[in-house]
Amino acid sequence: MTQTVSNAVAQRDKLYGLVESYKDTYEGILPSHMTAEAFVRLAQGVLRRNDDLAHAAMSNPLSLTAALLDCARLGHEPGTPAYYLVAIKGSIEGWEGYRGVIERIYRAGAVQSVRAAVVRQKDFYDYEEGMPRPVHRFERFASAEQRGRLVGVYAFAEMRGGGISRVVEMGRDEVMRHKEMNRSSDRADSPWQKWEESMWLKCAAHELEKWVPSSSEYRREELRAQAAAERAAGAPASGSPIPPQRGDVLDGVLVDVPGPDAAGGFAEDEWPETAQPGGDR
Repeated sequence: MTQTVSNAVAQRDKLYGLVESYKDTYEGILPSHMTAEAFVRLAQGVLRRNDDLAHAAMSNPLSLTAALLDCARLGHEPGTPAYYLVAIKGSIEGWEGYRGVIERIYRAGAVQSVRAAVVRQKDFYDYEEGMPRPVHRFERFASAEQRGRLVGVYAFAEMRGGGISRVVEMGRDEVMRHKEMNRSSDRADSPWQKWEESMWLKCAAHELEKWVPSSSEYRREELRAQAAAERAAGAPASGSPIPPQRGDVLDGVLVDVPGPDAAGGFAEDEWPETAQPGGDR
């Protein structure tokens, strides 16, 4: 018994050492808001608290490394609703949550607020091109059952420059096509089964990402333009470019529609306080 416990402790220590060994790699790809030291400690903490994750990581350490590298590239804290580490069939998978997508949109600095919400069968919903923003009403405090089944989802962002992004709308059929692309969506532990509303929100958030800046490239280009203007005016540059943090850059396309303040903020959801196996994907 003592030997078994000792072996388990040794395996855990080896796992934590594996995470630590990639510290320099994480440092090279993490955004400036997070240090490699903090990232390593967070990853080790998740493994320490979750036996299922630890066992899957011991079984397939390369899968853990791949998930953590992806998490670092996106600039998220591992094992949170922004980025879930999930044990699936003896290996680790990393799933970015819809909160993670929206967090990256905010991080770029061009967005003032984001609104994402699901529409249920008995809700009132109306939106046409030219309207300032969608009109969505339902009985306050009504339960999901009272509002009816999910029929659609939408998302938009209010930009710091004063306009709003394109309003993204997805009906049930389109969301179901996204669901069908996930081979595990029908499993009982799938996020599509456990957190269906959140998965709909993620579909909309991913689509919105195409229409707003979601990378530090946006901030870097702003600084570049400002420095160029100052050089042209004969003034010293006020800042230096922010170093690249991600390779995939999404250009923002804005619809300059004036209107009242956005409803703003994150849509309410039922995410657990701490990441559990089966986060969203």
